[in-house]
Amino acid sequence: MSSGAGNGRYGMAPSTTDQPEIVHLPSVTTAVIGDEVPADQLVALFDRAFSQVAGVVAAQGVAVTGAAFARYHRAPGETVDLEVGFVTDRPVEPDGAVRPGELPGGRVARLVHVGAYDALGSSWERLRAWIDERGLTPAGGFWEVYVTEPSPDMDPADLRTELNWPVSG
Repeated sequence: MSSGAGNGRYGMAPSTTDQPEIVHLPSVTTAVIGDEVPADQLVALFDRAFSQVAGVVAAQGVAVTGAAFARYHRAPGETVDLEVGFVTDRPVEPDGAVRPGELPGGRVARLVHVGAYDALGSSWERLRAWIDERGLTPAGGFWEVYVTEPSPDMDPADLRTELNWPVSG
């Protein structure tokens, strides 16, 4: 485990390398919207969900303690089954589509993807190969932490996304 790998927090202190590593994370409380959508509607879900979750969190006086994330319940295909939200200091009260959730603690294989989101697939494949090469068993519920908040005028090469995959073995 590298010394700065998460510092026990999700998305707040990413590794400074794009090399895979094993980190040990505590479970954390989240505020999320869960949905299953066609793959071509994923960006629209992110845009809608992040703003809705942020509004509910703020209205309830709950503090966001980590960067935005998306947790996938299975590998994306024609549809994507996921939760989108933020790590929080305590559970939110359910409000519309927003509900409390949790990111699991434990042993996690992590890779920091540097660059545009459209290349995330190859980084996930690289992380999966690294897991397999070490004889580890990947678990379900893998997630991305969007360390760098995107903006319309930024260079996509400046984006940093943590890829996190629980493992055993």
